[in-house]
Amino acid sequence: MRDVAVIGVGMSEFGELWKKSLRQLFVDAASAAIEDAGVEKIDSMYVGCMSGGLFVGQEHLASVLADYLGVASIPACRVESACASGGVAFRQGYIEVASGMSDVVLVGGVEKMTDVDGAQATYALATAADQEYEVYHGVTFPGLYAMVANAYMHKFGTTRKQMAHVPVKSHKHGSMNPKAQYPFEITVEGVLESTRVADPLRILDCSPITDGAAAVVICPLETAKKLSKKPLVKVAGTGHSTDTIALHDRDDLTEFAATIRAGEAAFKMAGVGPKDIDVAEVHDCFSIAEICVLEALGFAERGKGGEGAESGETALGGRIPVNTSGGLKSKGHPVGATGVAQIVEVTEQLRGESGKRQVEGAKRGLTQNMGGSGGSAVVHILEVA
Repeated sequence: MRDVAVIGVGMSEFGELWKKSLRQLFVDAASAAIEDAGVEKIDSMYVGCMSGGLFVGQEHLASVLADYLGVASIPACRVESACASGGVAFRQGYIEVASGMSDVVLVGGVEKMTDVDGAQATYALATAADQEYEVYHGVTFPGLYAMVANAYMHKFGTTRKQMAHVPVKSHKHGSMNPKAQYPFEITVEGVLESTRVADPLRILDCSPITDGAAAVVICPLETAKKLSKKPLVKVAGTGHSTDTIALHDRDDLTEFAATIRAGEAAFKMAGVGPKDIDVAEVHDCFSIAEICVLEALGFAERGKGGEGAESGETALGGRIPVNTSGGLKSKGHPVGATGVAQIVEVTEQLRGESGKRQVEGAKRGLTQNMGGSGGSAVVHILEVA
């Protein structure tokens, strides 16, 4: 297996982008990544997208997007793993380069979610849950994560106020990200007083509906040394796992087993542990998700994840800065693009290109992307080569 480097990154702004189509968003991000990489051609392409069919009525994205990018002759594949689609697409691209099958691979992620109304978006997103045993009975993702939050608060005594510090921290980071959907700060009181969605979750605990795309170019590390004039970022580890799709089939609602296993695999491959990570982008689709994920990855003790944001440990300048991009909550969550956007953020952090959000001296970063209520998860570890 060859060492693999990220040599180009690109990303659209995230938000309600009425004037741009799914294909244009993808082409914008992919073109930026190719330009950043300084390559003249790509050998292959993977695209993460959860549900182009339900959001914009377009399937067969491999053909559509390769065509509009002007690379219609190359092998291209659309990857779907619910909200983990982008992260899994990156893993597949990594495997292709590491194996020697291709030398230069473009990995993108895209979703256009605001061309439908709220009810249609809720329906599309609910296809990532168990249709027969959860969705049929009226449960949506805010409801599922509310069950997780209630179970967690009951088991560990975490307070509603502690949980509110998670989106407050993310919005503070996002206020410094010009591509974020909601680049403004919020307060703990504002979270607690915002509209209730599914008790105990409020609207400011929930990631938004978002349009956007992100892309990266990867190649063998030895090739990157010849091509790139920027600091080289190597893929040091990757892990991928699945879990039961329905919450009721799990032994513990507060534990994300797929993330635990994916994290363990990535740490083992990279030969490092949680204490060696300088910056992390994790899947904070709801406030409780970030708390449980940090515990699953070993960044916090069981039952203590809610204290990190409150104490400042997960903020810029803290022990382990988390979601310096603003995370899904502030940056936005175009579901198929999220996992790739996480790679973009960590790559820029390791290159020292994050401006006001820069983590000083960052040498190693982690991304964690998951689908549904944790039914799939993928973890990547990147480091300065």
